[in-house]
Amino acid sequence: MKRDFDLIIVGAGAVGGALAAALRNSGLSIAILDAREPPRFSSEAEVDMRVFAISRASQRILDALGAWEAIRMARVSPYREMHVWDATGGGSIHFDCADVGEPLLGHIVENRLIQHALWEQIGNGAHITPIHPVTPAAVEFDAQGVTLVLRSGRQLRTHLLVAADGAESVTRKLAGIGTRGCSYGQQAIVAHVATEKPHRCTAWQRFLPSGPLALLPLQDGRSSVVWSLDEGRAGEIRALDDTGFCAAVTEESGAILGKATATTLRASFPLQLLHARAYVRQGFALIGDAAHVVHPLAGQGVNLGLLDAAALAEVILDAHARQRDIGDVGVLRRYERARKGGNLAMITALDGFKRLFSNDIAPLCLLRNAGLSAVDRFTPLKNAFVRRAMGLQGDLPDLAR
Repeated sequence: MKRDFDLIIVGAGAVGGALAAALRNSGLSIAILDAREPPRFSSEAEVDMRVFAISRASQRILDALGAWEAIRMARVSPYREMHVWDATGGGSIHFDCADVGEPLLGHIVENRLIQHALWEQIGNGAHITPIHPVTPAAVEFDAQGVTLVLRSGRQLRTHLLVAADGAESVTRKLAGIGTRGCSYGQQAIVAHVATEKPHRCTAWQRFLPSGPLALLPLQDGRSSVVWSLDEGRAGEIRALDDTGFCAAVTEESGAILGKATATTLRASFPLQLLHARAYVRQGFALIGDAAHVVHPLAGQGVNLGLLDAAALAEVILDAHARQRDIGDVGVLRRYERARKGGNLAMITALDGFKRLFSNDIAPLCLLRNAGLSAVDRFTPLKNAFVRRAMGLQGDLPDLAR
């Protein structure tokens, strides 16, 4: 096959960037495409509105890719504890890193910073070609490989095309891979707030009948608000002035950090459940939100995506070393088997949590409050749960070990 690249990655966010960085020294010719210019990061700039709760497994992946030191030196916020409680009863659960013999549970890291650090590593790859800003217009499969047609009319040939372009993945749709899922009919409102009391390097989450409200610790002492609301209520909250928004956060968080005293501008994004019917086909693979979207209540979205990238990189490197076609569907099935079942389990669990806690039905309120408190008291189960969420156990790709 006359080709332009061995591998084309569409989507240069944290997940697509991680895959490119993992393969930068493989000898494969790689193109990484995106609709936007690579993000720039400055420690003098305001904290990015979009932050992630990075697990220990994700930290290991970023460290193995050479990106973690730059992230750590720039601006991160470790969190050592997590408090979760129900607004409709007395049920609560408390996680502490000391209980599992670890120095912390994870880090709160800005999306823009992760992308910036990965792009620094991608730039060191002699065989990586960034192409941006571009938009896919068509994907064509034949016996020799894949052709990606860009909106500009340019055509690129490759052995393997990877879609890492998010929940509304244009590339996934062009490749004809369907999805299962639903809209939650909710929006997540995000902002950063200053509070009277310090966050104490602790993540706080209160389950309300309308959805969870989380306060995530930032390095500068503020907290990042992630508040899930029905669409109508979300519109009302977005329309509040700063004073009104701070008052609403104070009330709905139970004033756990005292009064919210100042806020940034607010942004929002729709909440949905999505899972691709297949992760691979001949010459094609999905990773990250292009393959699966989960409710943000446990902050697992980007962590699942980074595990996808690490697992796919492992499969590609092994196939390349064995001189096998990296786009062969038999090769790619190894990646799908490694990731699809675990992702489905997480999607199902988080959807169940969302539906169990986002209501005020009396019997369910009693059940969930009793359950939270019971798990909090049963230390072995609680510690096993937190260790798996941190990526300290389970079937992990080599980069996450």
